[in-house]
Amino acid sequence: MATRATREAFGETLIELVEEGLDIVAVDADLAGSTTLAKFGAAYPERMFDVGIAEQDMIGVASGLSLTGKTAFTSSFAVFGTGRCYDQIRNTVADSKLNVKICPTHAGVTVGEDGASHQMLEDITLMRVLPNMQVLVPADYQAAKTAVRLAATTDGPVYVRLGRHKVPEVYTDGFEGGLPYAHVIREGSDVSLCACGVEVSHALAAAELLEKKGISAEVIDVFSVKPLDEEVILTSVAKTGHVVTCEEHMVWGGMGSAIAELLAAKLPTPQAFVGMSSFGVSANGDLLLEHFGLDATGIALKAEELLAR
Repeated sequence: MATRATREAFGETLIELVEEGLDIVAVDADLAGSTTLAKFGAAYPERMFDVGIAEQDMIGVASGLSLTGKTAFTSSFAVFGTGRCYDQIRNTVADSKLNVKICPTHAGVTVGEDGASHQMLEDITLMRVLPNMQVLVPADYQAAKTAVRLAATTDGPVYVRLGRHKVPEVYTDGFEGGLPYAHVIREGSDVSLCACGVEVSHALAAAELLEKKGISAEVIDVFSVKPLDEEVILTSVAKTGHVVTCEEHMVWGGMGSAIAELLAAKLPTPQAFVGMSSFGVSANGDLLLEHFGLDATGIALKAEELLAR
């Protein structure tokens, strides 16, 4: 199975969008090679601005450009592109509903050997709680292309979470996406596995493991964390009666919390959480997913424990 990092879709898609006539600019913080914005800068140098190691300035410059009528994209590593400049994102971008797109790469524990200081595990929480901010977490390269396109054509602030780690193809024939959007990619009857980002392919593999034990797992790609596709999630959970949420992120405040809030209000349901509850460590990304129980085996075990309650 082919593997590509979701970050690979970023620079390429921005080039396509400009070629299609969109008035897009990009602001980077000295990481264009890693974020793939270098491709965009090479194609359209007059539309690319590098502010150096200064994410707060990055958001300020992007905000100013958006006020001239341009759609401004920003990128850095997720730990810097959301954490270091949170004040500017909150008070300038979100509060003013500016047409600024926050699209950092290198999110999650699969950043790997860079260790805990660079493994951003709180970004979905930080972005989800902001009024006016919409949050997309693509599962693979095709979904990432769609996420960047949606961000470009949706008015106002949008957060797109991109990764460094190469992930398997989930969608080989393109991806529709939307705001809101969740997609059932495998039907089942015993438990709903709601996953986003890197965890979608692992949830699919977990469903295969569970099938061998006589457990029918439905797998949902929660592409849009905010707003949630409530109809798809509630329909699935009403059918299965159990839900496991799977994310490469802290278990507090992220996609799992968003679904728990939805179910608490509209359909109280037994739920288990697959995610992080500590800082990461330095190791290979795949080994870290296994170590922290975020791989297929860990997801399947959590589902079995939930069903055995």
